[in-house]
Amino acid sequence: MTDTTFLYDDGDIDTDRSGNQHLGDLIAKRYSRRQTLRGGLTAMTTAVFGGVLLAGCGDDDDLLTRDSVTVTTGSAAATTAGKTVTLQGTASGTAQTVAWTQVSGPSVTLANTNSATATFTAPAVSSATPLVFRFTGTTGVGDSATADTTVTVSPATLDFTAVAKNRNDLVTVPAGYRVTILYRLGDPINGATPAYANDGSDTNFAARAGDHHDGMSFFGLAASGATRDPGASTRGLLVLNHENITESYLHPNGQTTTGGVRPEGEAIKEIEAHGVSVIEVTRGASAWNYVQTSALNRRITPNTPTAFSGPASGNAALRTAYSKDGTQGRGTINNCANGTMPWGTYATAEENWAGYFRRDTGDAAVRVAAGQATQNGALTRYGIREGNRGNYGWTTVTPVDASSTVFRKWNVTATADGAADGTADFRNEAFQYGWIVEIDPYNPGSTPRKRTALGRMNHEGVEPGRMVAGVRPAFYMGDDAQNEYIYKFVSSTPWTAADASAADRLAVGDKYLDAGTLYVAKMNADGSGQWLPLLFGQGALTSGNTTYPFADQADVLINARLAADIVGATPMDRPEWTAVNPATGEMYCTLTNNSSRTPARADAANPRAYVDPKTTGGQTVGNANGHVIRLRENGDTTEAAGFTWDIYAFGSGSDLNKDNINLSGLDDSNDFSSPDGLWFSLPSNVAGQINPVMWLQTDDGAYTDVTNNQMLAAIPGRVGDGATKTITNTTPAGSGTATTRVGKAPGATLKRFLVGPKECEITGITSTPDGRSLFVNIQHPGEGGGPTNITSSWPASQSGTPATSSRPRSATIVITREDGGLVGI
Repeated sequence: MTDTTFLYDDGDIDTDRSGNQHLGDLIAKRYSRRQTLRGGLTAMTTAVFGGVLLAGCGDDDDLLTRDSVTVTTGSAAATTAGKTVTLQGTASGTAQTVAWTQVSGPSVTLANTNSATATFTAPAVSSATPLVFRFTGTTGVGDSATADTTVTVSPATLDFTAVAKNRNDLVTVPAGYRVTILYRLGDPINGATPAYANDGSDTNFAARAGDHHDGMSFFGLAASGATRDPGASTRGLLVLNHENITESYLHPNGQTTTGGVRPEGEAIKEIEAHGVSVIEVTRGASAWNYVQTSALNRRITPNTPTAFSGPASGNAALRTAYSKDGTQGRGTINNCANGTMPWGTYATAEENWAGYFRRDTGDAAVRVAAGQATQNGALTRYGIREGNRGNYGWTTVTPVDASSTVFRKWNVTATADGAADGTADFRNEAFQYGWIVEIDPYNPGSTPRKRTALGRMNHEGVEPGRMVAGVRPAFYMGDDAQNEYIYKFVSSTPWTAADASAADRLAVGDKYLDAGTLYVAKMNADGSGQWLPLLFGQGALTSGNTTYPFADQADVLINARLAADIVGATPMDRPEWTAVNPATGEMYCTLTNNSSRTPARADAANPRAYVDPKTTGGQTVGNANGHVIRLRENGDTTEAAGFTWDIYAFGSGSDLNKDNINLSGLDDSNDFSSPDGLWFSLPSNVAGQINPVMWLQTDDGAYTDVTNNQMLAAIPGRVGDGATKTITNTTPAGSGTATTRVGKAPGATLKRFLVGPKECEITGITSTPDGRSLFVNIQHPGEGGGPTNITSSWPASQSGTPATSSRPRSATIVITREDGGLVGI
């Protein structure tokens, strides 16, 4: 018999003989069973109390079942590049943590990974590509379960409904997009300048937004201060050109003249409304705004001091009464397109500058007498002929300050008794214009530099090619006038990637833009082409040339048009903007139109001459609607001496003859006329990767009887993706045939994204690095009207409120998606 007597011992005795397991035994057994030991007392207690004390009775196998976790992720999904994808997981059982990870496919950045719902932006792909993601649920003791899901990503598409052609007085964008007015003519850029009255009474445009907004770039800023941050998308500097003016709206009753003399106040206002703006912009919770009081805000006008750099700096042809040694200049004007330099500077292009200069009859004889006879041919080649009065009559002003030369500088007539070297007058002032001008937007105290190695012409813009370490970079340019040329400049210095983040940005510009070779394009009928070097002493570019005897390399660059004529470049249908596909390196150039193109002068690269009738009566003749040409460098290198080419798209109304005019098969969703602005989405976001989106803007007069000017989005193919075609041209001047190279019909890969307000031009485009905010300029709305005949009230009309008495204003807009996604795809 077993003794069951218990003696009292103040609790220091074991009286439980039941054999039930102790808490420690339970824990040890359970964790041994799972082959793990983790979490300390808290984890152990939670595990046991969660499994036993709250769950009730049961053996150890029952405990394991009740502490399990189950996860699901749903079925596989498909999307296209650039879309925001939401991953949704479900965890049941006793999961305490969940997480999403990527298993395979192109790497993406997952947001909210430690939650049931994670998101990512579908990456750029060249074909349908599966991406696998894993959802994991984990218990407090480390038990876990996983489930995988697959998202198949296809190449990006233009995922919006094309905007219909219209003649409304507002900016029309696709459903799901929003337009914000950002920066308008006359907006003050400091705290001391009053708000714009917009009645013609406003003054001091050196402290206001200028007119005719044009080319534009965004430069990222750090969260505070003036530090550059190339990846910033919520704060930055917007730098934009002010190409020209709509003078009728700048004054109370339009321009005035008394006895042939312009008032000084009006002329100052008109001059200052030209040039460049640098403004700080920020994205708030609901919209973008410009920062009126930013210390980084700046206007660069035709009166701002500049400096010359490169081979022509100090040349005798640049000497004036203002710059007696030819190294300094004053101002920049008629700034059209632009370029964003990889080291963080802005390049602005001086385009139709020649029209501002006055040249009186008799000037040619004075130059001959002074030993400068060659200048007569040079001035004429650039459109500055005897008898030119100069735009806006600024030279007629009698300034209050008799010593001022800000008006007199626009008169290039040589004085007979002046110094023969031009240092007593402004006979050489025209040679100081027609350059690419580099500006450091981050340094308001810096002096803009005119880069003479890139040649002098009606510069439309300048676009860097792809920057490859160890390879000499190229910069592509168009000369915007009928029958002018396409150029590229190849630096003497191979690219060093570290220069992209250098502190002294203008010094980097010196390194890459002051020494190199300027080339001009020759297009061959078989689709090949050559870059012809413009080098003094090479070929016919010598002092013995009978057309123009060049003195040196500076003379070649100052008179680049004459040099291009002599070497045999191909005259084009008004070369405008250039853009480089960041994925392929192919260069695109808009050829806006050419009224002087005839069937007899049609060639492979400029093949069309036809009649385009207007619905309102009348017609346009020649290459009325323009086209877009593209080049692929041999070996896909910027250093190449040759290339292949084709025509990406021909502008045309959808109703015109598809055999001879509408060669790209355009329809109502994408027909356009007079292509001008051109830009590719940035490679910093999906819209600029693998199959980048290209943006095409128009500056048209031939199709405005049907629609206001517009902007289209495209996903172009490659040079050579189409076929050769022979067409028949017919105009009142005669008929003839031409054989050309037509790119693959764009179809749904080209869509109308925007239509502007009345009488405007759509020009200038840039975006934030993330591709979620697109900046676009609306130039000269209502340009055909005046104070007593207002033909547009935009941007006041954008709100939908009638504003028939409001004068129109050029302005920058911001386009965003209502869902916050990437613009265009």
